[in-house]
This record gives sequence, structure tokens and C-alpha cells, in this order.
Amino acid sequence: MPIKQTIHEILDEMSRTLDQVPSPGLEALVDAVLEADRIYVVGGGRSGLMARAFAMRLMHLGLVTYVVGETTTPSIRSGDLLVSCSASGETQVTVLVSQVAQKAGARVFAITATPDSPMARLANETVVIPAPAKQTPPGGGGSVQYGGSLFEQALLVLLDALSVEIGRRLGTPPQELESRHANLE
Repeated sequence: MPIKQTIHEILDEMSRTLDQVPSPGLEALVDAVLEADRIYVVGGGRSGLMARAFAMRLMHLGLVTYVVGETTTPSIRSGDLLVSCSASGETQVTVLVSQVAQKAGARVFAITATPDSPMARLANETVVIPAPAKQTPPGGGGSVQYGGSLFEQALLVLLDALSVEIGRRLGTPPQELESRHANLE
């Protein structure tokens, strides 16, 4: 199969997948981010990389944001928001961190492909990205990709779209984002 055809198939399935994510959950997540004193993100593996990209963008927007597991991340408390990202919703770090955040009185928002997962059950609210499980072979579950890829790509696009909406609501001009971009690279 030509690579260009595969690219179009991946883009088409991402579009179909993201079209199935209910808007009310996305609006609730935007509101939760804007209402939070501080935002924390967590995820394992590739989902964690997408969560880190979201944290970076929120920082660019001027929001106080932390990545769970970094040595400079302070304790979470009431008034804070934890965004937990895991397709399976069973990743140990996301489940454990969600439990700790709940006990501390923080609001927990889960983004997962598995609405009945332990992580989703711990969350105050959940956004479901309907993507196949990690164990699904390419072409075997509604995706031309290896299991997990569709969720992770959709997660990145979804979080970037949320960032754009958050920036619009904050009225943050692009120059302000640029002023916060890393200069110690």
C-alpha cells in the first residue's frame, strides 16, 4: 500500500474517531481547566507524551501547569485539576495518581477509550475517545494502525483543539505564547 494512501486512511479514521467524542465532555474539560487553580497532567507511555504536550501548551497560555512525576511538581490540593490520560484506563500510574488526587480534594478528569475502567470510575468526569485497544492488530479493529496509535493521535489533536479554545476564551494573543516559549534549548 502506498504511504500516501495510508496517511489518508489514518487522517480519515482520526476524523471519524474525533467526530464521535461528545461535545459536552469537551466543553466541561475546557471549563474545568479555566476554573482550576493549577492543572496537573498524567499519563504513561505515549499517552503521557501527549499529556506533556498539553501541559506545555497550557503553560504557553499562562496557566500554572505541572506534569506528574517531575521533581518540581508540588502536591495537589482542593481547587486543582488532574487530567489523567490512558486508553485502557488501567495504567497503574494514572489510576494511583487519580486516587491520590481525589483524596486530596482535587477534581479529576479522565480521557480514555474505556469508559468503565478503574481510572474513569475514579474521575469526576470522563471524555471517551472511541479507539481500539492496544492489543488490536493493524486492520483488525477499525484502525489501519497498530493498537494504541489511534487513541494517542486523537488525544493529541483533541488536546491541541482544547488549547486553542482555551486560548480564545482567555484572549491570549500569539505573541504572548511566543514570549513563554523555551529559550534555554
